[in-house]
Amino acid sequence: MLLPVGAPAAANPLTLVALGDSLTQGYGLPQEQGFVPQLQAWLRAKGADVTVVNAGVSGDTSAGGLARLAWTLEGGGDAMIVALGGNDLLRGLDPAETRANIEAILAEASAKGLPVLLIGLPAPGNYGAEYKAAFDAIWPELAAQYGAQMVPNMLAGLSDIAPDQRAGLVQPDGLHPSADGVKVMVEALGPEVLRLLERAG
Repeated sequence: MLLPVGAPAAANPLTLVALGDSLTQGYGLPQEQGFVPQLQAWLRAKGADVTVVNAGVSGDTSAGGLARLAWTLEGGGDAMIVALGGNDLLRGLDPAETRANIEAILAEASAKGLPVLLIGLPAPGNYGAEYKAAFDAIWPELAAQYGAQMVPNMLAGLSDIAPDQRAGLVQPDGLHPSADGVKVMVEALGPEVLRLLERAG
């Protein structure tokens, strides 16, 4: 039975595995201020009895995430966030490669009965319209194929704020959110994660 958003996700504690790159890992931030600790705190404040496992590795591509998936899941889990693809974009990798890797991750999660929240990143326009169309299509198409939830942008919330109003929300590298930026991300993504925990429970 699905519970209303804001209610405890399940009677028993849940484990949520967050598979991702530096945005998940918390690059440049004190450990307690990264995405995973802030998300866990937000979820618990909403009544979810959950432990979020930080399976984010800075610099990881979708291929790297796939390569470590098996041992990442060895410790068990009730649901999974998949937030990979940013480094594929930075390297200009073929969208077909990214799609194949993400599909393999979703296939493994499906085989284990794990509900998944698939979080993408929209491609910039500098690779051309064809590349952007191919890359951006990965997330909704694979989410539909595997019955996963989907959020098109890991930086949800931040991207909705005008660039001249993002002072203090992004680190000096211009790529990674500050602790306050992570808070904005968590507020935007949190309701979808609660939905994911409802499915797991």
